[in-house]
Amino acid sequence: MVVPSATRPGGKKITRAAAVPTIDLSMERSVIRERIVMACEDYGIFNVVNHGVSMDVVQRLERQGLEFFAKPPWEKQRAGPPRPFGYGCKNIGFNGDMGELEYLLLHTNPPSVTETSKSMSDDPASFSSAANDYIRAVTDLACELVDLVAEGLWLQEKSILNRLIGGADSDSVLRLNYYPPPPGDWEPSSSEYYPRERIGFGEHSDPQILTILRSNDIGGLQICLPDDERWVDVPPDPTGFYVMVGDVLQVLTNGRFVSVRHRAMANSVKPRLSTVYFAGPPLDAWIYPLPEMVSLKNPSLYVPFTWSDYKNAMHASRLGDRRLMFFKR
Repeated sequence: MVVPSATRPGGKKITRAAAVPTIDLSMERSVIRERIVMACEDYGIFNVVNHGVSMDVVQRLERQGLEFFAKPPWEKQRAGPPRPFGYGCKNIGFNGDMGELEYLLLHTNPPSVTETSKSMSDDPASFSSAANDYIRAVTDLACELVDLVAEGLWLQEKSILNRLIGGADSDSVLRLNYYPPPPGDWEPSSSEYYPRERIGFGEHSDPQILTILRSNDIGGLQICLPDDERWVDVPPDPTGFYVMVGDVLQVLTNGRFVSVRHRAMANSVKPRLSTVYFAGPPLDAWIYPLPEMVSLKNPSLYVPFTWSDYKNAMHASRLGDRRLMFFKR
């Protein structure tokens, strides 16, 4: 249920909170896959609990991340700028997008993580071990989720989505976003509903297949509901993961699933660390609607393209323009 508020003059509607679907992965499998499909169609996002990812694995990576972001600026800058992997601050990409955040970006390939860790930690072995353990765990979760999607969509080839993200050549990435608290002279507005907005990461959709996200129990994530352009606060779950549909999955399902628009706010008086796994296909993978998603009554909405094509086009655009970048017919 959405708890509504008034509309900000000249802007989108803002709401206090919404009940994003929560899916218990310990339920009966036929129920899980049905609920996942419904959530992907209606919201483009859902929360998973009883997911099998050890909290020890999660907390080890979060400790490593927080230790890095607590370093003095000149030490952190040794790990940047991201080319494309490494440390970044405020600048998001190369097109002028800015945010109130710092971040670390790593490829999920273990040797790449090991190499990148050398500039990120005084103990690179501990950092890379924590990152690689986390990557293995969430990759397994992502593969299980896309298998459930394939079953829920009654695809003949049940492993087709799994193969796109589970292979050694997948172009998946791990991102740690750190949103520091506002400066000492920052004061929120007196308005009950509209504190002054500090945009941590601007409005966008994720280009990959699936996103698996969690934060350190600090709020800030907002989604844009597709029916009325309403922004909704998504409260953090200390033990669950939020799963978001990406652009590629929207194309693969011929628009049946929704690539959710979202942003991150940085209004909290406590620092927020979000850990984001983007499940991506191989660079040379061809992306087009799956055969079961196309019919005479529901023709293909997209021309085929490679993930490399789309990724390059996405990097050449600004955040707010990415919704225009589907290669539509």
